[in-house]
Amino acid sequence: MPYAPVIVPLVLLLLALVFVVANFNRFIGVRQHLRESWADIDVEMKRRYELIPNLVACVKGYTAHEQQVLTEVTQLRTRASENHGTPTQQAVDETALAIGMRKLFAVAEGYPQLKSDTQFLALQTELANTEDRIAAARRFYNGNVREMNQMCDGFPSNLIGGLFGFERADYFELASEAERVVPRVGL
Repeated sequence: MPYAPVIVPLVLLLLALVFVVANFNRFIGVRQHLRESWADIDVEMKRRYELIPNLVACVKGYTAHEQQVLTEVTQLRTRASENHGTPTQQAVDETALAIGMRKLFAVAEGYPQLKSDTQFLALQTELANTEDRIAAARRFYNGNVREMNQMCDGFPSNLIGGLFGFERADYFELASEAERVVPRVGL
């Protein structure tokens, strides 16, 4: 077996190369899942951003003297829709928008005619469904973030990740449970 001293190192080198390639491809797959799941969140948030002006217009017809709340919600919606930063930065604007929406629904509480308006109820239902889809997309995204972060932190995959520049991802979380507002249908 004159080739044994050469074969053993070559086999070990081949195994190491297979390990590196497999981990690199896993990182690529997780990064693609992160991008895809963030795109799902983005689609649903854009849907919500399109619903909010209609809801504000509907409320405005009943509550002319509540202009401050309506203006605030409109401004918060614009700021959130124009934010294209990290999930952490987006979460700050989304939290502010959720608080503004809570104020808008509090205003609606005081108007029985508005609470029974079919357009308002339809918009409220659609917004509630959209919020549910955002929450589901956020859970999916955060699951992918968890997987990426585990790979970036765990040994030996962290060596491969560091070698090829893969980084930990940010979770997309609102500031607190109290600020997670889901519109109630039929106030």
